[in-house]
Amino acid sequence: MDLKQYIAVVPNYPKEGVQFKDISPLMNDGEAYRYATDEIVKYAKEKQVDLIVGPEARGFIIGCPVAYSLGVGFAPVRKPGKLPREVIQKGYEKEYGTDYLTIHKDAIKPGQRVLITDDLLATGGTIEATIQLVEELGGIVVGIAFLIELTYLNGMDKLDGYDVLCLMKY
Repeated sequence: MDLKQYIAVVPNYPKEGVQFKDISPLMNDGEAYRYATDEIVKYAKEKQVDLIVGPEARGFIIGCPVAYSLGVGFAPVRKPGKLPREVIQKGYEKEYGTDYLTIHKDAIKPGQRVLITDDLLATGGTIEATIQLVEELGGIVVGIAFLIELTYLNGMDKLDGYDVLCLMKY
């Protein structure tokens, strides 16, 4: 299936010069959403995944149906103040400063085989911070899966040494 036909490219959003890749049409089409999910599930099965981890919010959209299909758990990675119990936190650089991500301190058991999911790989900062959170808790990142990679932003450079699946590249 050509998943790119289900991606809406929105010019000049959120700012001038950006060609935003909107996954809403893909999620809105049951067959396309299922196909994309099934492709990530196949990848996860090969990796013998114990747990799915995804950063908010679109990592949830991708990761939760994969976790459900595999019969494994899902651990959310969120911005500070969004998780109710004890967390660990990592900072990462954004275009205009530093942002932070958190995960529950007990979300991952040491040695668990983790697949990280998100909708899009751009500069890689969010996923790099997510990897650091998983590894700090003793998880083993056995794979990272995205719907889309924006190759021109070189996010893959931050994922050297990790196995990565991207269903579409722009």
